[in-house]
Amino acid sequence: MYKTILLAYDGSESGQQALIDCEELVQWSHADLWLVAVKPSPVNFSVLEGGVYDPEVEQRETARFQAILADGLDRLEKAGFSAQGELLVGDSVHEIAQFATRVHAGLIVVGHKHLDNWAARWWRGSISGALIEHAPCSVLCVITR
Repeated sequence: MYKTILLAYDGSESGQQALIDCEELVQWSHADLWLVAVKPSPVNFSVLEGGVYDPEVEQRETARFQAILADGLDRLEKAGFSAQGELLVGDSVHEIAQFATRVHAGLIVVGHKHLDNWAARWWRGSISGALIEHAPCSVLCVITR
């Protein structure tokens, strides 16, 4: 059914559950599997760090996101799956949708955790919800509580 499945992975509990569910889909469809992690652009780091660009902060964040990606690839490999991985930089929704287009993904799998607090929903937004609006293909949201 799906020739290429793209998993957006952030290392969170919901991301790990999406990784597990994605394994079942790959087995079922024999699809090529891509795993991506998205690091915010350096401009976002400078805003978070008080408006001053700090290359050390960017290096630490790059290393952190590379570790997240490596962890996901390792989990897939231990489960017996072969996946290609890529670290993307920028806005998560835009980068995931653009990458899905580039690899001709038929499905994007992303974890989602319900936020009960209205303020948290407003402040954090929903990457999975926004991705549904911008993705070039189907999106499977794996929900954890």
